[in-house]
Amino acid sequence: MRSCSPLPSIERARPLLGTIVAVRVHGAAPRRAHRAIERAFTALAEIHRLMSFQEAESDLSRINRDAARVPVVVHAHTYRVLAWAARIAQVSDGMFDASIAARLVEWGILAAPEAAQPADPNATFRDIELLPGRQVRFKRPLWLDLSGIAKGYAVDRAIAALARSGITRACVNAGGDLRILGRHAERVTLRAAVPRTDSLPIVELEGGALATSSGHVTRRRHAEGWVSAHVAGHTRHGIDARSTVSVCASRCVVADALTKVVLADPARGGEVLGHFGAGAYLHHPDYPGSGWKALGALP
Repeated sequence: MRSCSPLPSIERARPLLGTIVAVRVHGAAPRRAHRAIERAFTALAEIHRLMSFQEAESDLSRINRDAARVPVVVHAHTYRVLAWAARIAQVSDGMFDASIAARLVEWGILAAPEAAQPADPNATFRDIELLPGRQVRFKRPLWLDLSGIAKGYAVDRAIAALARSGITRACVNAGGDLRILGRHAERVTLRAAVPRTDSLPIVELEGGALATSSGHVTRRRHAEGWVSAHVAGHTRHGIDARSTVSVCASRCVVADALTKVVLADPARGGEVLGHFGAGAYLHHPDYPGSGWKALGALP
């Protein structure tokens, strides 16, 4: 006799992408759920391997080392992330710019890539060429950092792996960058780096993605004041580490990158959110009331 009991939710977590990634599957038999979760972790680990800034043989390290001299052939995933980065950089007029790694090295956030030419301080995303055959070339030496977009892409790949495994309801959460598989609603509590009250907004996501960014954890003192892992791409200045932004979008790769756009310039960021049909919750302790503002199209 078949049991009428509902199938359990199964969740597993693993350190990846510089954070703890949790994969939760609903409504699948345990053996099937565990197999699907393992495939999701494999997809996440592949993106980590390809786009690590420090691992010498990653696609990203090879690009930073060689692309100013010769075109570098990269994996399809790396090429897609670079294409997304180029599109968002173009739409945001450089507020999002993956070519800011030299600034992070200067601030001591990242270690300088080995054997790479010194980065040209005037280089921007416009110096990155994506050529046929998944080739990448730089017009002048620069250092790329994809941490502002690759984690979101990895979450999307994990969701795709779950869907290919026949899972219809799941959630992948990579340290606050998350995406929902299925049409069920997931309640997400938004948190701020420097909250003004104990009252926190709750968002209901249904089949979408949400990414959160703040520089509070990585902030440190530098000659120009407080800096963090987030850089305003168009000015190369540090972003106020007291700000926190959560972006809702259809894809996590988009939500992840757009958090940096909104942090860089909230006023202009609203227009970029509209271009991608996205919305954002922005918090700063100096804002009136609870310190939260809403921008763009929100669920």
